[in-house]
Amino acid sequence: MKKIILLLTFIAAVGVSAQIGTATTVSNPDSKWTFGGYAGLGGAFGDGGGVSVYLSPRVGYKVTENLETGLASNVNWSNSKYYSSTMVGVGPFVNYYFSRSFFLSGMFQEYFINQKNKVDNLKYSGDEAALYLGGGYMQRLGERTYMQIGGMYNVLYSKQKSFLGGAFIPSIGIVYGL
Repeated sequence: MKKIILLLTFIAAVGVSAQIGTATTVSNPDSKWTFGGYAGLGGAFGDGGGVSVYLSPRVGYKVTENLETGLASNVNWSNSKYYSSTMVGVGPFVNYYFSRSFFLSGMFQEYFINQKNKVDNLKYSGDEAALYLGGGYMQRLGERTYMQIGGMYNVLYSKQKSFLGGAFIPSIGIVYGL
């Protein structure tokens, strides 16, 4: 928590927009269960300002040494002078690892969305489904530590109907315990 407060203070001092995050997966070598997730914090400073918090915990089960499946959830909360939003998502995921160098990934999420435009007092509440397919490269950093670089594409994304920011999501993170 101290690191997050220190980082926020630094970002506020230089007056820039920032988004930070970390991905983590931890498992016991004798267990088939994995735990992890992603956390992000963003801010925009200046006229209107704002803050955004993103948490995405997950629990997985190693079906085989290279196949992992589980349940992922996420909460995204944003608030500024002009806009506020809360989005909660939940759904299954599956990852397949190729010799700990490459991975394929799939994840379904059902999002529940509440948004408010504070200027016009317009509100929206609804839900949206997303099916992300992707993959990437894994670089070994230690005995059980990897850096993952990749991306996912929401195959259900429709620019005209979607409240999600876009179809493609790049990702970079550190994974422990695979």
